[in-house]
Amino acid sequence: MNEENILQDEIETVDLNNDAEDTSINNDDTSWYIVQTYSGHEKKVKANLEQRIKSMDMSSKIFQVIIPTQNEIEIREGQKKTITKNLFPGYVLVNMELDDSSWYVVRNTPAVTGFAGENLEEKAQPTPLDPNEIDKILSQMEHKPTQIKVGFEVGDAVRVTSGPFSEFIGNVEAINTDKGLVKVMLSMFGRETPVELDFLQVEKQ
Repeated sequence: MNEENILQDEIETVDLNNDAEDTSINNDDTSWYIVQTYSGHEKKVKANLEQRIKSMDMSSKIFQVIIPTQNEIEIREGQKKTITKNLFPGYVLVNMELDDSSWYVVRNTPAVTGFAGENLEEKAQPTPLDPNEIDKILSQMEHKPTQIKVGFEVGDAVRVTSGPFSEFIGNVEAINTDKGLVKVMLSMFGRETPVELDFLQVEKQ
């Protein structure tokens, strides 16, 4: 007997066991659920769950698995690059029709620790996301990267890497992420002088 048949038998066993007591999960609507994972295992869970959906023929009940992410522009050492940030570390979102078999497939995926809102001891069912909540998350994922992450903070010592003040050392006075500018206090002419520079013109000492 191969693994697929074994897993299918396990699902059927769960359903039969639930006949003794009415603890089955009933949900006529397709909804999004928050699935908890071990931190740092979100991609592994997504890949494993998608494989289980395929091998166990559950595509009619489990429709989509996503890791909520958002792109950020990071500036470090004078270089600009786009990075992908996990919006909710330790969680994936699953769009599914919740019943005993689909619950079993998701819940027993390696590195999954449970559903948000469920309490097995109290027989509390997983709580689906409100449609407005999932719409907000999906919309956030679709936005172009607007948040800029820099490698320095107010008060940090930085070195100017280009422009007329190249190689000057100063302290960060203010950061304007909207304009991509940083105000640095440079020692010139015997006094501290504020100079506005592009993020790409400075790097942390």
